[in-house]
Amino acid sequence: MQDSVPNYLGALTLVLMISIVLVRVSMLRQRGVVAMKFGQIDKTDFLIPPFALFYFYTVFAAAAGWPTVSGPAFFHSEAVAWIGVFFCLSGALLLLWSVISFGRSFRVGIDTDRPDRLITSGIFAFSRNPIYVAFAIILVGEFLVVPTWITLIYIVAATWLFHRQVLREEDYLRQHYGQAYADYCNRVRRYA
Repeated sequence: MQDSVPNYLGALTLVLMISIVLVRVSMLRQRGVVAMKFGQIDKTDFLIPPFALFYFYTVFAAAAGWPTVSGPAFFHSEAVAWIGVFFCLSGALLLLWSVISFGRSFRVGIDTDRPDRLITSGIFAFSRNPIYVAFAIILVGEFLVVPTWITLIYIVAATWLFHRQVLREEDYLRQHYGQAYADYCNRVRRYA
């Protein structure tokens, strides 16, 4: 795939996405909150990072002209690639809004040791899972920028993984927050 500004912006979005999460985790750590709980409930979650790194390589390879196994693109359209960039940046902004709305309650994974308060304001007044929605929007954007079978497969796989994690989180939230969470579920849609 040829070098283009949309490819570079797509790759930059992944850097921005990871940076938003890591900066928030670091800020919380400085306040004594351990926000990185990834893999503590299900050790198979540690199978996800190698696949994520392969995905990142695929997107960066498209931008930098590195070798890749993704094969030819399904289509070549600069206009569609720019629409993809719009999706990527919109998803990154939604992620940022989500992390800000979460405040001190932000966690990567489920925190059964020191859960914080139930967040129902900010972006969480519109979606119970805006971070996963943001990730999905970014993945669709990346596919429009780098339209290969690998980026398409990742949309499908990530959608399944996100939904699996949402169901886990909902089970925990239902047990921990009880009626308050049930009321919240009645007011706000899962993804919307």
